[in-house]
Amino acid sequence: MKIKKILALVMAAVMIIGTFTACGSGESGSAKTAKVIEINLTNEEYAFGVDKDQPELLEEVNAFIAEIMDNGEFEEICDRYFGDGTPVPVTSAKLDSSKDQLVIATNAAFEPFEYMDGENYLGIDMEIAAALAEKLGKELVIQNMDFDAVCLAVGQHKCDIAMAGLTVNEDRKEYVNFSDTYYLAYQRLIVMSDDDTFDSCKEAADVEKILNGFGKDIKIGVQNGTTGQFYCEGDEDWGFDGYNVTTVGYKSGALAVQDMMNGNLDYVVIDAAPAEFITESLNEMR
Repeated sequence: MKIKKILALVMAAVMIIGTFTACGSGESGSAKTAKVIEINLTNEEYAFGVDKDQPELLEEVNAFIAEIMDNGEFEEICDRYFGDGTPVPVTSAKLDSSKDQLVIATNAAFEPFEYMDGENYLGIDMEIAAALAEKLGKELVIQNMDFDAVCLAVGQHKCDIAMAGLTVNEDRKEYVNFSDTYYLAYQRLIVMSDDDTFDSCKEAADVEKILNGFGKDIKIGVQNGTTGQFYCEGDEDWGFDGYNVTTVGYKSGALAVQDMMNGNLDYVVIDAAPAEFITESLNEMR
């Protein structure tokens, strides 16, 4: 994985959260690391959320997804984050209603799908956005916001498309029309490396049995508004029963994992790809 390419993002998260957690575990001198439990807790489909008042744009997005899947461009983009390729920075123009622009709503704290390096955007979704804008002959504008606002921004016609590692869900269909699926995702559990609680687990049911045995004294970190939050808290529309634990929300998965490493959480639940990126990056820094 191209882990070192997101160290700047994770370092920023460390600096931010370190201000609040310097007294976390009292073991700042020890190089404690984390690990991902390699068991898929959910099965999800990622898609783009398109403005309901632009059915022609939805058709163009679906045609573009099919095109990049067929010609290998999507595989090339993914290789820049999961393989040996080099990520391509994406820049955003300024919003200008007098210009022909494609306005994307995202939450640039969800590596490897969207994150920032200085003023540039990086990530699988961001490179797809740039390619789509070029295909449509439009100027690309990226609006960075909290994750739980991206679909709302499109629903209010402030943006054209939500591209933020979005899991297809009935609740979100109230605000957007989903494109065809472009990526299959899963939730995974992150624990400290010396925690053997889940080591003998073979499948999701084994992990869930242990989680169901926990009480409110167990704190699990999640990124606000994501599937991980609904999975832990429970949500009927998402089909999750939830657990009797204390769920703690963060603006990004990186902040949650760092807070766990600082001794303020027991576990973290986030999407599989970000889980691997964040955990390996933070481990390298310790």
